[in-house]
Amino acid sequence: MSKKRPVVVIASLIVLLATMLAPILPIPSASAAENKNLIYDEANLLSEQDRNELNALANQYSAERQTDLIIYTTNNEEQKSDELLTEEFYDNRAPGYDKPHGNAIILTMDMYHRKVYAAGFYKGEEYVDNSRAVKITDKIYSDLSDGNYRIAFEKFLNLSYEYLDLKPGVNPDNILFKTWFQLAVSVAIGGIVVGLMTYRSGGRVTVNRATYEDSDNSHVIDRQDRYIRTTVTKTKIEKNNNNGGGGGGGGTTAGGHSHSGSSRSF
Repeated sequence: MSKKRPVVVIASLIVLLATMLAPILPIPSASAAENKNLIYDEANLLSEQDRNELNALANQYSAERQTDLIIYTTNNEEQKSDELLTEEFYDNRAPGYDKPHGNAIILTMDMYHRKVYAAGFYKGEEYVDNSRAVKITDKIYSDLSDGNYRIAFEKFLNLSYEYLDLKPGVNPDNILFKTWFQLAVSVAIGGIVVGLMTYRSGGRVTVNRATYEDSDNSHVIDRQDRYIRTTVTKTKIEKNNNNGGGGGGGGTTAGGHSHSGSSRSF
């Protein structure tokens, strides 16, 4: 009977971990989505291979979140603001996963002013509000500054995909929403449960300190508390003097479509 215990314990651990990880791991969309053009690289920043691969990823994420994730680059020869460029793109090209002028998140790169603008429309505005749009531009601008456009665009797609799965209003940088933290907690809980099962499967231990203690002859010989010192350490908190952070907020297009937004130089 004892030889079967390790097998039972391992099987129980596998089932437990599979149950815990099921809500964490992403489930691919069952239906194949229409392969739309979601990468408008009019500034020619990407190779053909990069455009194709980013477009495939954008289509996959857009279908799973039912929100078009769009990247738009332009040399902006008319020298318009990055927000106006985004609004005119939405009004004139009518993107949207569910319908024309529907759910969308757009990343606009203005190569003339060297600025990037992230905006959400409809469901995109609800889940990627101004504060989350700021997080997106904050996390990609350094790659844009270094010319790592492919990496920056992948980050935009991944962040948008992540934020569209989080309840509006919560901080997406909270450690409780990080996959690695959820995995660590799941493994820890699984280990504790299996440890308890293994401990209990071996029978209860009835021997304790009192078994061998002679209570008549056991006494506390001496007790002493000694205060040594108290040490206080001060740490200076540096102020963030970066004035290039995301800003601008959202607005409404000439066609009457409300949107969130964040603008940042790169």
